[in-house]
Parts: sequence; C-alpha cells; structure tokens
Amino acid sequence: MKHVHLIIHGRVQGVGFRFSAKQKAKEFNVNGWVQNRQDGTVEVEAEGEEKQIDAFLEALKHGPSPYAKVSDIDITNFDQIKGFKTFEIK
Repeated sequence: MKHVHLIIHGRVQGVGFRFSAKQKAKEFNVNGWVQNRQDGTVEVEAEGEEKQIDAFLEALKHGPSPYAKVSDIDITNFDQIKGFKTFEIK
C-alpha cells in the first residue's frame, strides 16, 4: 500500500478539479480526500496499491477536468496507512 499527500498548484479551483479527482480516485480504486485550500491550491490525501496511486497521480498531473491546468504537484510519501474507506470531497 502507498499513502501520499499532495499539494496541487495551477488553475485548480473553480474548474471541477475536486469532482474530477474523485471520479479518477474511484476509477483507480484509491481512497482518501480532496479539498480546496485558501491559497488557491488543492490538497489531496490518498492511499491505495502503488500502481493505482501512480496512475491516479499521472491523471492528476494532466488535470483531470478539461479546464484545470496543473503547474506543479508537491508530493509527500507516508509510511503509515490510515485505512480510508472512500474518497471524499471536503
């Protein structure tokens, strides 16, 4: 299992990013959450099998919604799994 925390930079608020991220999480069987931050970035915490997390990350890099434009992603890997059961929008 892999557990990551992401800060996503770019045009990622007001463009359906969180909704699309949730759809991608479901598609790749990834659990966790996504939320907008005050500074205009989007924060994601996600866990799942390594290949699924990698595929999810790749989808997010390309902007899961047509209007999103991701410029950068800060990735922090964690050793501890939290055991999320779903993927939710906060």
